[in-house]
Amino acid sequence: MNPNTGIQKGQCFEKGPGFARGLRDLTMHLNSKTITAGIVAAVFGCTGPALIVLSAATKGNLTSAQAISWLFAIYFFGGIISLGLALYYKQPINGAYSIPGAVMLIGALSTFTINEAVGAYLIAGILVLILGLSGLVGKLMRWLPLPIVMAMIAGAMIRFGTGIITSTNKAPVIGVAALVGFLVLPRLTKKIPPVLGALVLGIIAAAFIGGLNLSGVSYKFVAPQIFAPAFNINAFFSISIPLAALVIGAENAQAIGVLMGQGYKPPINIMTIISGIGGIATSFFGGHNANIAGPMTAICASEEAGDNKEGRYAATVVNGIIFGAFGLIASIAVAFVTGLPADLISIVAGLAMIGVLISAFDEAFSTKKFKTGAFFALIIAMSGITILKISSPFWALLGGVIVAFLVEPKDFK
Repeated sequence: MNPNTGIQKGQCFEKGPGFARGLRDLTMHLNSKTITAGIVAAVFGCTGPALIVLSAATKGNLTSAQAISWLFAIYFFGGIISLGLALYYKQPINGAYSIPGAVMLIGALSTFTINEAVGAYLIAGILVLILGLSGLVGKLMRWLPLPIVMAMIAGAMIRFGTGIITSTNKAPVIGVAALVGFLVLPRLTKKIPPVLGALVLGIIAAAFIGGLNLSGVSYKFVAPQIFAPAFNINAFFSISIPLAALVIGAENAQAIGVLMGQGYKPPINIMTIISGIGGIATSFFGGHNANIAGPMTAICASEEAGDNKEGRYAATVVNGIIFGAFGLIASIAVAFVTGLPADLISIVAGLAMIGVLISAFDEAFSTKKFKTGAFFALIIAMSGITILKISSPFWALLGGVIVAFLVEPKDFK
């Protein structure tokens, strides 16, 4: 087992208690704690992260219908992953999508057509699936160290953090209200997640100053689209490789670590295989990946989801149902968000990224290994450079590994 990722070598299709037992025992584990934890995880996943995806869609010049299809894919199939793994293994293994992956696409989508992006998503899913089936995940992560991957994430996402400040400067009333909702409101009542508090107070402030534009919004169901993949070598380097690395090195590794920390024995290889299948399925609908979700797994696996860890999978079932339903009504969500001020979306999306950013910086620089390589990965990703039509996340990974080989070769042993 790789101590950094928790990923085992070799091929193994782990067996679980089975769907029959998972369904049979579900009702006895559905209680106030598991239901609340599932709802909190869903609220987290359906607010700030959804705004990040919509921000990426807007900056990538996608149409409203394409953005709706993207949301449908990642939420619907993410919900299916939650339901399937939770009920079969009776563990709180949540499905969603890679939030950092959505951030990474902000720059990439403006360079490629939607069909080229779909082709890159498809290849990323195939790569993850092959790594899961072959048992090569451990070897890959030794040559692509987690600190360098997380530093790339931090560099790519830092613009969301600075967006909190720049957007608040442009829209101070909305910004201050959102910050109060994020920083103060949750201290008064724990029933309101910080991101939800920021969104609600931000909307109230926007309405007060006349910043909402919801009158002409049409709330009607729009069916998801199916896209034919087109393949572009630059999209492979800009999207496929970084996205596959994020799914395995960030989302899966984080979820595995959380589950192990809570005393579970997660089905590591199956989690990788399912993440690959999820990436393949979502690609045809314009979604960048449906995979194991680190943050939502952490919420549903925590003690907040109940004292009996054997029953916490019920929280994941609740979360999966809500996620799947949100995907089906994605057109309504998109219609509502398009009426919100751009500065509010930028602020709330940035606030939603705080936890992920802190975690990325911590995992990149808290160990004694790969610090110089991680630093170069950070600054290359922050630069936002594009070389040969290949965006900065790929160059961040490549540059970080090369620098680590030159300066820190002993860290690879």
